[in-house]
Amino acid sequence: MVVKKKTAKIEAVVLDEENLHKLIASLSVDGGEDGVRQVAQTLQSCLELTEPVQQIQLVKKAGSQLEALSEEEPDGALLQACLHTLSLVYTSLQAKNPLRRAIASALGSVPAWLQEHTVSSLSACLSHCLSNPTTDQYPHLVDTISACLDGFPLGERCIHKLLPEVLHFLHKGLSEYLHQNSGLAGRHIVQAQLMQSCLAAVKTSMLVIQRSQETIGAALQAEPNRFKLEDTMSSLLGCYTHILTDEEFVQSVQSTAGMAAVLLIRSVMGRGDEVASVVCSLLRGSAQGLDSAPQWLKQRCEGLWTSGRPPGVSLYLCHGALAMLSWKGAFPGPRWEELLLFVPNTLLDLDVSIKESSTAMVVARVLTLWSSAALDCLQGERLPCPPRLQQSLSGGSELQQQLLEHIYSHWEHPLDGVRHQTRSLFRNLLLLHQHTNPSISDPTKDPYVTELSQSLLGLEWHMRGKYGSLGCLVELFGAGYLLDIQPQLPSCLLGLMGDQTLAPYASDLLERLFVSHKAQLASEAGAGNTTATEDWMERWHQTWVTPLLQVLCRARLDQTTYILDYFLPKLLRCSPSSLAHMVQALQDPPPTSIGPSGSRGALGALMTCLRAARAQGVVPSSKEGLWGGLVPLSLLQQALVHKHDQVRLDALGLVCESHRSTEALSSQEMGLIRHFLLPNLNSQSPGVRQQTVSLLKKLLCRVKDSALLLQKRLIQEREQEQRDRDEHTLQLYKEFLRWLCVRLLEVLLPGASFSKCLMSLHLLCLLGELFTFSTGPDVFALSEVVTSAHAQNVLYCVASNFLEVKQLASRLLRQLPPSAVRLQVPERMRSVLQAALDLSTSTKPFDSVTAAHLLNLLLLQPDLGQALLHCAQEQGLEFQPPSSPPQASETVMLELNTLAVVQFLLRCLQLEVSRSESSLLQAAASYPLYGRAHCITAVLQHLNTETLSQPEQWRCLVSDLIAVCYRMSDVVSPVVQSSSPEGLIPMDTDSETSAGLHRILQEIQPRDTNDFFTRARELDTHQGDDHTQTTHTPSLNTGGEGYRVTAQMVLVCCWRSMKEVAMLLGQLCQSLPLHYTKDTHAHPGLITEEQVEGVGLYFSLQLLQSRHRGAFELAYVGFVRLTDMLCRSGSPALQQLPARWLSEVLEEVKSSDPSSKLCATRRSAGIPFYIQALLSSEPKSSSCSLLKMTMRELTALAMPSANRNTDSSTVPQVHALNILRALYRDTRLGENIIPFVSDGMQAAVLGFTSPVWAVRNSSTLLFSTLITRIFGVKKGKDEHSKKNRMTGREFFTRFPALYPFLLNQLEEAAATVESDSGHVKLHPSLFLLLLVLSRLYPSPMDGSSSPLGLAPFMPFIIRCGHSAVYRTREMAARALVPFVLVTQVPSTVNALLQELPAAPGPKIQHNQIHGTLLQVLFLLRSYQTDSHRPLPAGNGITEGLCQRMWLASRQNGCVVTRGAFLDVLVCLCGLKISLLDDSEVGDLRQEVLSVLMASDLVTSDASSTTPGPGNAQYLLSLARVALSAGVEIPELWGGPRVTSQLLQCLLRCPLYEVRELALEGVLRRLQEEGTKRRPQWVDQTTLSNLTGLALHETHPQCLANVLTVLGVLSSGGELEWTDGGKLLSQEEVRLHLLAMAQNSSHSVELHCAALTLLSLLVVQLVNSNPQGASAVACLAQWAELVCSCCSEEQPAEVKLTAATVLVNCTATVLTSPHLPLGLSTTVSLWRSLLTLLQDEDQDVRDSASDFISNVPAHLLRTDVSGVSVCPPVALDSGVELLCRLFELWGQVPTGVLALTEWLLGDEEAYDDAVPDEASSLNEEDFLFEKGDLNLWAEPVQWAKLLHRHIGSLAVTFKQTQAPGIAVHQIHTLSTRARAGALGSQQALDSLPGLPQFSFTAEHTRLLLRHQRATLALDVLERLR
Repeated sequence: MVVKKKTAKIEAVVLDEENLHKLIASLSVDGGEDGVRQVAQTLQSCLELTEPVQQIQLVKKAGSQLEALSEEEPDGALLQACLHTLSLVYTSLQAKNPLRRAIASALGSVPAWLQEHTVSSLSACLSHCLSNPTTDQYPHLVDTISACLDGFPLGERCIHKLLPEVLHFLHKGLSEYLHQNSGLAGRHIVQAQLMQSCLAAVKTSMLVIQRSQETIGAALQAEPNRFKLEDTMSSLLGCYTHILTDEEFVQSVQSTAGMAAVLLIRSVMGRGDEVASVVCSLLRGSAQGLDSAPQWLKQRCEGLWTSGRPPGVSLYLCHGALAMLSWKGAFPGPRWEELLLFVPNTLLDLDVSIKESSTAMVVARVLTLWSSAALDCLQGERLPCPPRLQQSLSGGSELQQQLLEHIYSHWEHPLDGVRHQTRSLFRNLLLLHQHTNPSISDPTKDPYVTELSQSLLGLEWHMRGKYGSLGCLVELFGAGYLLDIQPQLPSCLLGLMGDQTLAPYASDLLERLFVSHKAQLASEAGAGNTTATEDWMERWHQTWVTPLLQVLCRARLDQTTYILDYFLPKLLRCSPSSLAHMVQALQDPPPTSIGPSGSRGALGALMTCLRAARAQGVVPSSKEGLWGGLVPLSLLQQALVHKHDQVRLDALGLVCESHRSTEALSSQEMGLIRHFLLPNLNSQSPGVRQQTVSLLKKLLCRVKDSALLLQKRLIQEREQEQRDRDEHTLQLYKEFLRWLCVRLLEVLLPGASFSKCLMSLHLLCLLGELFTFSTGPDVFALSEVVTSAHAQNVLYCVASNFLEVKQLASRLLRQLPPSAVRLQVPERMRSVLQAALDLSTSTKPFDSVTAAHLLNLLLLQPDLGQALLHCAQEQGLEFQPPSSPPQASETVMLELNTLAVVQFLLRCLQLEVSRSESSLLQAAASYPLYGRAHCITAVLQHLNTETLSQPEQWRCLVSDLIAVCYRMSDVVSPVVQSSSPEGLIPMDTDSETSAGLHRILQEIQPRDTNDFFTRARELDTHQGDDHTQTTHTPSLNTGGEGYRVTAQMVLVCCWRSMKEVAMLLGQLCQSLPLHYTKDTHAHPGLITEEQVEGVGLYFSLQLLQSRHRGAFELAYVGFVRLTDMLCRSGSPALQQLPARWLSEVLEEVKSSDPSSKLCATRRSAGIPFYIQALLSSEPKSSSCSLLKMTMRELTALAMPSANRNTDSSTVPQVHALNILRALYRDTRLGENIIPFVSDGMQAAVLGFTSPVWAVRNSSTLLFSTLITRIFGVKKGKDEHSKKNRMTGREFFTRFPALYPFLLNQLEEAAATVESDSGHVKLHPSLFLLLLVLSRLYPSPMDGSSSPLGLAPFMPFIIRCGHSAVYRTREMAARALVPFVLVTQVPSTVNALLQELPAAPGPKIQHNQIHGTLLQVLFLLRSYQTDSHRPLPAGNGITEGLCQRMWLASRQNGCVVTRGAFLDVLVCLCGLKISLLDDSEVGDLRQEVLSVLMASDLVTSDASSTTPGPGNAQYLLSLARVALSAGVEIPELWGGPRVTSQLLQCLLRCPLYEVRELALEGVLRRLQEEGTKRRPQWVDQTTLSNLTGLALHETHPQCLANVLTVLGVLSSGGELEWTDGGKLLSQEEVRLHLLAMAQNSSHSVELHCAALTLLSLLVVQLVNSNPQGASAVACLAQWAELVCSCCSEEQPAEVKLTAATVLVNCTATVLTSPHLPLGLSTTVSLWRSLLTLLQDEDQDVRDSASDFISNVPAHLLRTDVSGVSVCPPVALDSGVELLCRLFELWGQVPTGVLALTEWLLGDEEAYDDAVPDEASSLNEEDFLFEKGDLNLWAEPVQWAKLLHRHIGSLAVTFKQTQAPGIAVHQIHTLSTRARAGALGSQQALDSLPGLPQFSFTAEHTRLLLRHQRATLALDVLERLR
């Protein structure tokens, strides 16, 4: 994308009248030579003009005339006047005005003899300006001074000439700014402007000093003026010191002041060793080393070396020293070397003490700057490097180590700027190491580099900092170096590309690697022959392309998305020729070969590669077919309707994306889009829809751009043949676009699915934007194809329940031709307006949104005022629309219409509010107020408030609107502010609100029952004496109006009204211009300061007192709009408000107690929102003083204190904790909140020790928020995922205050843990501490010297493992793992094992043993996952375990520790690849086996298995050992002799958990082996055990698992089922399974397993005897069962199983020519399959669409046979196939009639052709009625599809059948269809006007019924 540079604004010269006349007079002097007079005339005409561009031209002309002047023709006075004019205009112009540049150029081009004059003239003007400026002129003058130094040599001479004056002025300006800043607290915008001015002044003063070094040096030597200059310099230094030490200044100003201070010292002191000495002293903050400095400098710097200076001072001075001192070349003295080495130490000290992320950013930047300065020192042409410097900067030195530790603790920093700087620092450190050791050129021989590379590669891949550092290694040493160390690097990095957070980093590193590798291979091969090139390219492909293709073909789609986005384009850019290799490799296997389920297969991978290549411009466009004939067209067509979304999108991308936007579309490409469009419009996935629209937009842009090119060519082209071709292409475009337009409009029928409407409207809006539907002369004339019916359908889309559809339909209606939309027809406009007004009072919340969209459409109609007047007269409203002037412009018409609509709605709203004040219930039932308010807000949103023609009317209107908002709020606020707004409104004790509630309670007096919640209540409308007359039956025919009100209606009415009031007030404040006075200057506007402040107070009342979440969350949205506006308003009074409100609310929170109005429950309700809104209005770049003040106060309140345990102190504490939680969660406060995290964490942990439940509850919430804030949002289901963890070093570097705090707390908690006493003491915050600590892990890069190491925590965590609380022991074990480095695991495990008792004894503590065993277990598991290598030899673990084997035997009476010991043994012995070496593990397995054979599991001694606590876990641990020995790896445990026995024990165990575990293990092994035959280890005994279990198991999950296992075994052939020795027949087995499946609705898993196994047996039966199968009794029942599993209301798992069953029996049952199940059963199965293809669940549809690949190829069209297709295509093909089968089976008449019945729909739908009144009334009871269950299916399209296929089958029917067959059935169906058509038509006619809006669902239902009946009649007519 090309970004246009901003052009500076040219403004004309602006001088006051007097000066202008003087100048013109001085230039019009007669006399003088020609040249000077010409200049004078030119300048005179320039001043008389007002057009800036012409002025520039004249100034340029004057410049060239001046240049041409010769020394002979001077006219002193006139020439002086010319120069004076130019100088005066130059100094008066504003910054960045190009005219100023032109004048500088003119003055700069004067001849040499005139230069001195020019300098004098310009100096005089400048001096005059500087002599007596006002404060307003400071910024302009500062800018003028910097302009003089910006490439303008004469200007620079002026500055040198006026140096003392200029410096004096700059000091004066800076002093003035410093003074102003102290009085601007709270006025952020003004403060921000002042900071900008201050920054400009400091920068300019630097520039002046920098450019005037020699002048300053000379002046300070000269005696007479020296003191004056010294004073000025001293004062300037004073200003810089003030800025550096005042924390109110923003960082950019302080940083610049640091540079300026060092520059000033350098100018005064020269460049010798003394400068370094002074700067060093300043950094140290001590006065030593200042002896050489002048006295005044020492005095001024006093503020910089006081002990209390802010930590930032040394940071900014370091920055100044590095930026302003020269580091190239030889050092003038030893102090420079000292300074260079002192800077990083200063910065590293700061690193630990600072908290703000922005300061961390500066530290990181300055460290990088330092490393560049150090490199400059080493790279300069100079003497050899001083030994001390060489030693300090080389790798392995102490300084390098500290800097590396800085890098490791910051490379994961949340600010990407910090991460970027650490990477640059790392690279520079490597370069420094290279420069200090020039003798070692080979990295493999450099121990430092080798060790660094090894440790970096050894790190976990989720550490994002690792990637950048490896990238630096690649850059410096080449990819070959890393590939030699770790050859698996490419595939390892590709495996990480599935993770969104890591993909950008991994792809970046991959790119560096493969680019570097290619260059290395090429340079090694040299410029040899072609064969050599082919060889190294082949090697490169093997390394990079082959792993990529494997991943693309086989990985899950969601894992490959980022490969396409990030990696593939880079690879193709690097090596375009690799595409041919990819295409060849992917087409070698048959392209339809499918990868594992869920992957894209070779076809998908091919599309992906081609798409990326085409977008990169690698694929050629050529004449020989598409893209150089690389792939056949049929493959593309298959890919466009492929089952997987991503494959379809890649294929579409391949068609749509192109390197050139003007590349013409070929007819083949248009054909492919036609093939793609209809099946893909109805996509449920938002991501797929978005990408499809985006790709088609690219295609349409190509059509547009290439069409413009073709039209241009037609005009210029001479050659007839080329012209014909171009005209033909344009004609094709026209046909294609019209086809597209019509297809998209046709699908927008009532009943179309939401996703289809959305896609279609999106694409139509694109067509409207790119090609217009206007009726003018247009090459494509799309408006011709848009009919009135099409436009009406788009209008009815506005009634959709989906907001996005409404918005798109409204947008499209504005683009469609008005003649089609017909809103300008008066009757039409009135009916739509009336519909909108009716909807605005509907009780269904969504109707008001529809109303708003309709009103916004009508605003563009000129006669809207008259239509409103007509409506007002009908309703008897007093209303007069504003009169519009004749020939009013569109803007004026829009404004007047908006005014009229708002006035009308306001009038209605005022009346309704008045009525609701007397009866809120009546309002809730018949005219809830929120709809009108919503419409007003929506209508005002489109108003341009800057240019209004009726300001007075608007002002009155705004006042009325604000007043009516307050009245609305008064009516409904008693409900939302009551203590429990969600239910029936209770009595409120507060006297104020109870009065307001009393009236409402008069109407809803509850009896002693609570039926109000469940039943609607009828209210009498005539107010009698007895208010409690209630009936529960509607009294509709009493003549009065009946209201049905539920508590839900009242509440919805109230909170939505509050919401709309908030939105309307927020909209008014934000969008209307403000009326205020500033500095006696009035700014006219529509809303006054008082009104705005009133609105603010209203919001604060609502936020602080509402209890209903909906009400206060939405009030917050309005309030944010208001605070936004306050900050930006020009009114000083309003700018101060946020700060004032904030301090008031904090005071209120501090003093709150249980009697306070603030809500202390509901997480403090709206208070956190209120404070959030006030704080987020503070600009991010400001000093954030409000945030700092608030956080200080809240943290102080949130901390527990000894003297605050009363009610009056806990309430503020609860509020503070709740508010802190909200602030830490607020993303807009961003990194500014990080400095306060430590305090928040301390408050949360200490809050747990409070005796008050409310405090503990709020602390919990705060704690969980902080965990998310620190460690990031959970990235996956695994609670302990490494992605949400941090190294201990990084954690404590970012939050240093937490180190001592957590350590002390842990020590305190661990002291309470001892379980010896037998009492359970649970320290309240122990769980939290362990939770935080378990999120840390040791950095393999941690230096042992680190002051923030994790070692001190370990003993306390181990101690926590002795707790008497099981969960604490588990948490302690989990928390210990991160604290032990992988290399230390063996020794730690051994040490822990030594603590266990070697033999049973009397004083054994089992809690302690259990805690220790858990720690051993967790450490071994982590070692297994992290190290991927066995434990080192001689680790002593095996001996330790063998000595304590008694713990696993019955000698140990505690089953919990027995189980834990067994778990440790399983961890070491239970896996194929053990952590121990073979001999050790063999011995250990024998020991374990003897324990197992003597255990309760095998001996099954009933007396010993008493079900005590922990017994189940113990048996499960035993079962895991048995499973490993008997099923998973029996060959390693002693072979088959134990397999059968152990498996039998497991399957017969009385504990169901053990049986379940065993069956899962068996299933896993069977699936891994994947053979069709029964494996040997499943012997006859095991099989009879399994079948016995299948017949007698009682636990549903176990039973389901048994059936699944038997299903896997049965797939290899029939099994023998035995029951206690008795052999069962297959028939008995089928009946048993059928009964089980029918009766297992209580367990979905069991139901599915039984159905799957039964279906497998049925298929086997049919296969063995297709002819005789129909005689088998249970088959019909099986088919019925399968059909019942396909209905809409079944769980998704059941439907998925049914889909799999139907897919598996497609070949044998559904398409069999023998009809083994009979015709009617087969047809009902087909119907079920087609129902599943229209299911709402995408997985179900996808699964059902697989049936296509099981259909015999001769029955299908060639384009779908054997291919995975998407469900819409599968549905169409399915119906077509069924018609084909009817012909094959010779059952055409039955088939036609069956399909016609499907077309007609279900019988019961016709029973109530005319809906009775009662049912329509019942519908209204529920505000949020549930619509159709299935939002994806489209009954209209299904009916059309059936109609089309029945039509083709009917032709066969007529050709083959004798007349008179099936006449009776045809007649019956015709009668049904006629009745349906007639009934639905009558019902449609009886609906009120525009039912599409008022009765949307009913109208759609009736229309569908009518359409089905009509289509059925059409078919039946053809059959006669």
